[in-house]
Amino acid sequence: MSVQPTKSVANQRASLPLDEIIKIEESYKRIVAFEKAVESWKNAVVYCTWQATMSERRNPYAILRMQDVMEQEMALANKQLLTVRQAALSQLFEKEHRQYQQELNQMGKSLYVERL
Repeated sequence: MSVQPTKSVANQRASLPLDEIIKIEESYKRIVAFEKAVESWKNAVVYCTWQATMSERRNPYAILRMQDVMEQEMALANKQLLTVRQAALSQLFEKEHRQYQQELNQMGKSLYVERL
């Protein structure tokens, strides 16, 4: 099925310079290529979504195990973070205590330390 251009379109083509016709055709080709790329991306998104839902349906127990492992790792990471923070705080207190003792020594004073 071929569509014959109307006389007005034919007249417009005849009135346009060749450079403009070439620019219009190139822009049309770019638009068509862009539309093909967009359609390809849409198909890829649909396919990825489909794959994700299929994998979730296929193995729900693996997802539960993975979530359990992630929770355990988070608990261990929180414990390690707490230990590191406690050690850093302890070092900070020791450093401040030494600095305080040095300041007192410079003033000719000292702290009373009770020996057990």
